[in-house]
Amino acid sequence: MSFIYLICRAILFIFFKIFNRIEVIGAENVPLTGGVIVAANHVSYLDPLVIGVALKRRATYMAREGLFKILLLGAFVRSFSFPVKRDRPQASTIKEAIHRLKQGELIVMFPEGGRSVDGRVLDAKRGVGLIVAISRMPVVPTLIKGTEKALPVGAKFLRPVKITVIFGNPIEIDKEETDKQFKERISNGIMEAIKHLKFKIEK
Repeated sequence: MSFIYLICRAILFIFFKIFNRIEVIGAENVPLTGGVIVAANHVSYLDPLVIGVALKRRATYMAREGLFKILLLGAFVRSFSFPVKRDRPQASTIKEAIHRLKQGELIVMFPEGGRSVDGRVLDAKRGVGLIVAISRMPVVPTLIKGTEKALPVGAKFLRPVKITVIFGNPIEIDKEETDKQFKERISNGIMEAIKHLKFKIEK
Protein backbone atom coordinates (compact mmCIF):
# COMPACT_ATOMS: atom_id res chain seq x y z
CA MET A 1 0.00 0.00 0.00
CA SER A 2 1.12 3.56 -0.66
CA PHE A 3 1.80 5.84 2.31
CA ILE A 4 -1.11 8.14 1.43
CA TYR A 5 -3.50 5.18 1.15
CA LEU A 6 -2.37 3.88 4.56
CA ILE A 7 -2.83 7.29 6.18
CA CYS A 8 -6.32 7.77 4.69
CA ARG A 9 -7.32 4.24 5.70
CA ALA A 10 -6.08 4.75 9.26
CA ILE A 11 -7.98 8.03 9.65
CA LEU A 12 -11.19 6.51 8.28
CA PHE A 13 -10.82 3.41 10.45
CA ILE A 14 -10.50 5.52 13.62
CA PHE A 15 -13.49 7.62 12.56
CA PHE A 16 -15.75 4.65 11.79
CA LYS A 17 -14.58 2.83 14.93
CA ILE A 18 -15.50 5.77 17.17
CA PHE A 19 -18.57 7.13 15.37
CA ASN A 20 -20.11 3.92 13.96
CA ARG A 21 -18.50 1.21 16.14
CA ILE A 22 -17.48 -0.65 12.97
CA GLU A 23 -17.08 -4.41 13.38
CA VAL A 24 -15.28 -6.63 10.88
CA ILE A 25 -16.03 -10.36 10.83
CA GLY A 26 -14.18 -12.94 8.73
CA ALA A 27 -11.25 -10.75 7.65
CA GLU A 28 -9.14 -13.93 7.53
CA ASN A 29 -11.28 -15.13 4.59
CA VAL A 30 -9.74 -12.51 2.29
CA PRO A 31 -6.44 -13.73 0.74
CA LEU A 32 -3.61 -11.35 1.57
CA THR A 33 -1.94 -11.80 -1.82
CA GLY A 34 -2.96 -12.58 -5.39
CA GLY A 35 -5.92 -11.61 -7.50
CA VAL A 36 -9.26 -11.76 -5.69
CA ILE A 37 -12.74 -10.29 -6.10
CA VAL A 38 -14.61 -8.96 -3.09
CA ALA A 39 -18.31 -8.93 -4.07
CA ALA A 40 -20.55 -6.98 -1.69
CA ASN A 41 -24.12 -5.81 -1.38
CA HIS A 42 -24.65 -2.08 -1.91
CA VAL A 43 -26.97 -0.03 0.31
CA SER A 44 -25.23 3.33 0.82
CA TYR A 45 -22.65 5.74 -0.57
CA LEU A 46 -20.59 4.79 2.51
CA ASP A 47 -20.04 1.22 1.30
CA PRO A 48 -16.80 1.75 -0.70
CA LEU A 49 -15.19 3.59 2.24
CA VAL A 50 -16.33 0.97 4.74
CA ILE A 51 -15.01 -1.90 2.59
CA GLY A 52 -11.66 -0.12 2.20
CA VAL A 53 -11.37 0.25 5.97
CA ALA A 54 -12.38 -3.37 6.64
CA LEU A 55 -9.82 -4.87 4.24
CA LYS A 56 -6.23 -5.52 5.29
CA ARG A 57 -4.90 -4.89 1.78
CA ARG A 58 -5.36 -2.21 -0.82
CA ALA A 59 -8.56 -2.30 -2.84
CA THR A 60 -9.26 -1.30 -6.43
CA TYR A 61 -12.85 -0.38 -7.23
CA MET A 62 -15.03 -0.59 -10.31
CA ALA A 63 -16.77 2.78 -10.05
CA ARG A 64 -19.70 4.28 -11.93
CA GLU A 65 -18.48 6.13 -15.01
CA GLY A 66 -20.25 9.37 -14.08
CA LEU A 67 -18.14 9.82 -10.93
CA PHE A 68 -15.01 10.34 -13.05
CA LYS A 69 -16.58 13.40 -14.69
CA ILE A 70 -17.20 15.31 -11.45
CA LEU A 71 -14.70 18.11 -10.83
CA LEU A 72 -12.14 17.30 -8.08
CA LEU A 73 -14.03 14.15 -7.04
CA GLY A 74 -13.15 12.60 -10.40
CA ALA A 75 -9.43 12.93 -9.79
CA PHE A 76 -9.79 11.38 -6.34
CA VAL A 77 -11.89 8.45 -7.60
CA ARG A 78 -9.44 7.82 -10.46
CA SER A 79 -6.61 7.23 -7.98
CA PHE A 80 -8.10 3.97 -6.68
CA SER A 81 -10.65 2.83 -9.28
CA PHE A 82 -11.49 2.46 -12.95
CA PRO A 83 -14.79 3.31 -14.69
CA VAL A 84 -17.65 0.98 -15.59
CA LYS A 85 -20.94 1.61 -17.36
CA ARG A 86 -23.48 0.35 -14.86
CA ASP A 87 -26.10 -0.95 -17.29
CA ARG A 88 -23.83 -2.20 -20.06
CA PRO A 89 -20.24 -3.13 -19.17
CA GLN A 90 -17.85 -2.51 -22.06
CA ALA A 91 -15.41 -5.14 -23.32
CA SER A 92 -12.54 -2.80 -22.41
CA THR A 93 -13.78 -2.64 -18.81
CA ILE A 94 -13.97 -6.42 -18.56
CA LYS A 95 -10.44 -6.73 -19.98
CA GLU A 96 -9.16 -4.10 -17.54
CA ALA A 97 -10.65 -5.95 -14.57
CA ILE A 98 -9.21 -9.30 -15.68
CA HIS A 99 -5.79 -7.74 -16.34
CA ARG A 100 -5.70 -6.18 -12.87
CA LEU A 101 -6.77 -9.43 -11.23
CA LYS A 102 -4.04 -11.36 -13.02
CA GLN A 103 -1.57 -8.73 -11.85
CA GLY A 104 -2.53 -9.66 -8.29
CA GLU A 105 -4.93 -6.83 -7.42
CA LEU A 106 -7.95 -7.08 -5.15
CA ILE A 107 -11.01 -5.69 -6.90
CA VAL A 108 -14.16 -4.65 -5.05
CA MET A 109 -17.38 -5.10 -6.98
CA PHE A 110 -21.00 -4.34 -6.14
CA PRO A 111 -22.75 -6.95 -8.33
CA GLU A 112 -26.20 -5.37 -7.94
CA GLY A 113 -25.01 -2.45 -10.07
CA GLY A 114 -26.54 0.18 -7.78
CA ARG A 115 -27.78 0.83 -4.26
CA SER A 116 -30.68 -1.11 -2.79
CA VAL A 117 -33.05 1.52 -1.39
CA ASP A 118 -34.70 -0.83 1.11
CA GLY A 119 -31.69 -2.90 2.18
CA ARG A 120 -32.75 -6.07 0.34
CA VAL A 121 -30.10 -8.02 -1.58
CA LEU A 122 -30.90 -7.59 -5.28
CA ASP A 123 -30.08 -9.73 -8.32
CA ALA A 124 -26.61 -9.37 -9.81
CA LYS A 125 -25.90 -7.70 -13.12
CA ARG A 126 -24.16 -9.88 -15.70
CA GLY A 127 -20.73 -8.24 -15.40
CA VAL A 128 -19.60 -10.04 -12.25
CA GLY A 129 -20.31 -13.52 -13.64
CA LEU A 130 -18.45 -12.68 -16.83
CA ILE A 131 -15.34 -11.42 -15.03
CA VAL A 132 -15.26 -14.36 -12.63
CA ALA A 133 -15.82 -16.95 -15.38
CA ILE A 134 -12.95 -15.61 -17.49
CA SER A 135 -10.46 -14.72 -14.73
CA ARG A 136 -11.03 -17.85 -12.56
CA MET A 137 -10.17 -15.77 -9.51
CA PRO A 138 -11.64 -16.50 -6.06
CA VAL A 139 -14.63 -14.45 -4.98
CA VAL A 140 -15.21 -13.39 -1.37
CA PRO A 141 -18.95 -12.76 -0.79
CA THR A 142 -19.32 -9.81 1.55
CA LEU A 143 -22.20 -8.35 3.54
CA ILE A 144 -22.30 -4.72 4.63
CA LYS A 145 -24.89 -4.02 7.33
CA GLY A 146 -25.73 -0.71 8.98
CA THR A 147 -24.61 1.75 6.32
CA GLU A 148 -28.20 1.86 5.02
CA LYS A 149 -29.13 3.45 8.37
CA ALA A 150 -25.92 5.40 8.95
CA LEU A 151 -26.29 7.18 5.60
CA PRO A 152 -29.55 6.15 3.91
CA VAL A 153 -30.57 7.21 0.41
CA GLY A 154 -31.34 10.94 0.46
CA ALA A 155 -29.71 11.62 3.85
CA LYS A 156 -27.41 14.64 4.22
CA PHE A 157 -25.74 13.76 7.50
CA LEU A 158 -24.04 10.66 8.85
CA ARG A 159 -25.77 8.95 11.78
CA PRO A 160 -23.98 7.14 14.66
CA VAL A 161 -25.33 3.69 13.72
CA LYS A 162 -23.27 0.52 14.19
CA ILE A 163 -21.75 -0.82 10.94
CA THR A 164 -20.80 -4.44 10.40
CA VAL A 165 -18.81 -5.97 7.53
CA ILE A 166 -18.81 -9.76 7.13
CA PHE A 167 -16.44 -11.52 4.72
CA GLY A 168 -17.67 -14.99 3.80
CA ASN A 169 -15.71 -18.02 2.69
CA PRO A 170 -14.07 -17.61 -0.77
CA ILE A 171 -15.88 -19.12 -3.73
CA GLU A 172 -13.44 -20.96 -5.98
CA ILE A 173 -14.15 -21.45 -9.70
CA ASP A 174 -12.83 -24.81 -10.86
CA LYS A 175 -14.75 -25.44 -14.08
CA GLU A 176 -13.50 -24.50 -17.54
CA GLU A 177 -16.77 -23.03 -18.76
CA THR A 178 -17.65 -19.61 -20.14
CA ASP A 179 -21.19 -20.05 -21.53
CA LYS A 180 -24.04 -17.75 -20.55
CA GLN A 181 -25.68 -20.24 -18.17
CA PHE A 182 -22.39 -20.77 -16.32
CA LYS A 183 -21.93 -17.01 -15.85
CA GLU A 184 -25.49 -16.69 -14.57
CA ARG A 185 -24.93 -19.52 -12.10
CA ILE A 186 -21.81 -17.76 -10.81
CA SER A 187 -23.67 -14.45 -10.38
CA ASN A 188 -26.60 -16.15 -8.65
CA GLY A 189 -24.27 -18.15 -6.43
CA ILE A 190 -22.49 -15.01 -5.26
CA MET A 191 -25.76 -13.26 -4.39
CA GLU A 192 -27.06 -16.35 -2.59
CA ALA A 193 -23.87 -16.42 -0.51
CA ILE A 194 -24.40 -12.76 0.43
CA LYS A 195 -28.04 -13.47 1.33
CA HIS A 196 -26.85 -16.35 3.52
CA LEU A 197 -24.52 -13.99 5.42
CA LYS A 198 -27.44 -11.58 5.89
CA PHE A 199 -29.67 -14.40 7.16
CA LYS A 200 -27.00 -15.53 9.66
CA ILE A 201 -26.49 -12.07 11.17
CA GLU A 202 -30.24 -11.35 11.40
CA LYS A 203 -31.14 -14.67 13.03
